Amino acid sequence: MGIWTWMSRLREPRCCGETEARSSQAEFTFQAIAIGLLIGCLLCFTNLYFGLQTGWISMMSLQSALIGFLLSKMLPTPLSPQEIIVVQTTAVATGTMPLAAGFVGILPALGLLEEEKDGSPPIRLSWLAAVGWSCSVAFFGVFLSPPIRKQVIIKEQLAFPSGTATAQLISVLHRMPPPDTTLRRRSGYRAIDSEDLRDPTAVTDEPENHQEAAEDDFDEREVVQREGWEDLLFSFLASGAMTLTAYFFPIVFAIPMFGKYLAREWLWSFTPSLSYVGQGIIMGFPTTLSMNLGMLVGWGILSPLSKYSGWAPGPVGDMSTGARGWILWVSLAIMCADSLVSLLPVVYEYCIKMAAWYRPAKSADDAETHEDLEVETADRLVPAKWVIYGLLSSICVGTILVWIVFGNDGIKPWATLIGFMMGGLLSILGVRALGETDLNPVSGLGKISQLLFAWIQPGNVVANIIAGGVAEAGAQQAGDLMQDLKTGHLIRASPRAQFYGQLIGSSLSIIVSATAYTLYQRAYTIPGPSFPAPTAYVWLSLARLLRDGQLPQNSASYMVLFAIIFGVVAGVKVMAAQRNHPYTKWIPSGVAFAIGFLNTPSFSLARLIGGIIEFMYHKRVTKSGGADIRLIVIASGFVLGEGVISVISLVLKTYGVGVASCWGCSGGVCAGCPA
Repeated sequence: MGIWTWMSRLREPRCCGETEARSSQAEFTFQAIAIGLLIGCLLCFTNLYFGLQTGWISMMSLQSALIGFLLSKMLPTPLSPQEIIVVQTTAVATGTMPLAAGFVGILPALGLLEEEKDGSPPIRLSWLAAVGWSCSVAFFGVFLSPPIRKQVIIKEQLAFPSGTATAQLISVLHRMPPPDTTLRRRSGYRAIDSEDLRDPTAVTDEPENHQEAAEDDFDEREVVQREGWEDLLFSFLASGAMTLTAYFFPIVFAIPMFGKYLAREWLWSFTPSLSYVGQGIIMGFPTTLSMNLGMLVGWGILSPLSKYSGWAPGPVGDMSTGARGWILWVSLAIMCADSLVSLLPVVYEYCIKMAAWYRPAKSADDAETHEDLEVETADRLVPAKWVIYGLLSSICVGTILVWIVFGNDGIKPWATLIGFMMGGLLSILGVRALGETDLNPVSGLGKISQLLFAWIQPGNVVANIIAGGVAEAGAQQAGDLMQDLKTGHLIRASPRAQFYGQLIGSSLSIIVSATAYTLYQRAYTIPGPSFPAPTAYVWLSLARLLRDGQLPQNSASYMVLFAIIFGVVAGVKVMAAQRNHPYTKWIPSGVAFAIGFLNTPSFSLARLIGGIIEFMYHKRVTKSGGADIRLIVIASGFVLGEGVISVISLVLKTYGVGVASCWGCSGGVCAGCPA
């Protein structure tokens, strides 16, 4: 397609009601791309900020669609449902680059290298080098997504619960019939009733149910259209105001609610951040509960045990000799065990399907059955030759860029090629796990790639981290984009238009992510007190372990113990999920439990408050129409408020504007305290 043809399609008029006579890419408009990029840039800054703080990044696809809908109401002609899909897809591709390109894990880990321990001095990339590294991994997952879509969405019709929930939301907001799906709804959204789905007679026997559902949907639309902007604006301003206040008065985000001794010596403080409350609302109560159980075990039991037993004699917060570094190994064992056990059923089913493909078909009709499931015409799909050329180009260019950025001593070009191939294989596993469980086990997949490269290039810590990052980037990107493609499939958006949005969003995010990370590096020590980048220590610690085989004193026995426990827990959770057991969500998540170890208690406690609000809200308040969506709007405003206003804090820090008062700190309580 020529560039002029492409640009002319951006200016095509939108016809919300037409489906048959519309052009093949009518949803690919300038308005949709512009709004998607705007939301995506905000998400990019937000995800980089929170990723460096806690290691946790939100995909925010449902929130992007909701905010895009509210922004489009300001236009003379509001966006169509299909255009909202393009908004969401572009925003997610832009906003998740900090994780895909390793700005919250890989690059900070390279900055922690030590010549004596790792055989390499710290590697800190310049802005241009960061752009080059981002370009090397930014497009592989995008070109990988069309063939994976064909398999997991069209042929196998996997669930992708978050993508389906977003489609339900869009159908409600645009007065569309609900998507044709029998999937259970995501917690926190009630466009369809899961109890009705389990009982087919409940849908057909009582016509009143349809009327009540229609009235509920009408109420939700009216509430969002009437009060959505106010809720988003007020929650955004409240979170932003608290963020600025905490910048000038740091004690606001480091309240020593358990006493100054515990706050200073054991890191037990409370951060009443509205953004963390919003994240807790989005995560849901079961996930935040698992996180806080991990916090209690890690920081309430294992941290004092390792300190007083002499296994971690340094300061508690020290990642090398302190209790925080000691419990890091236990969290690593939990994440690996949980991810690997969760992947086993996916690997088994995939092997069964692969074996079935090589068996002779019973009839010619069987071969055509899958093809008939594709609902889009060829001019709305991504051509196969684009995929092939794109994959080959992204791999070749990516390998060259990695070699230019890190040199031959960092990682050999042939090892980078293997990293891309590993990324392709792991992407299939990650996407299948995401489609069935709504969880993308990228942390576990990254560790698998590190294990492989410890054998391929033994003793090279730098190569281990980089190759693991290349493989993880493809799996993470393909998984996140697949949720959007599932939403587009249900709402009948053009996969090619979504593909364009993914390319444009990823391209812009390269510059935005690299610029933001460079500014943070200049203003703060990363990792450091304000931005500890906990996942960086996970990457580096495993790479060192695979090279040296040395663990902190007595940590091995606890790693094995917790790996066994959470391997069993993960197995029980998988079996319960396969049987659709109603209490599956209450079985602890191993990854969330391990995050409770990685983050200090201040982060987990605020998220628990958000989880409790979400649980109580849906128990008592959602009987009134619009409450579910309204809660999502408020939570999104909380998260975006601190993430966006943090840019102002970054500018103030860069120009030397410091805190106004250290009142209440008493030295060592607040992050980055100069006392």
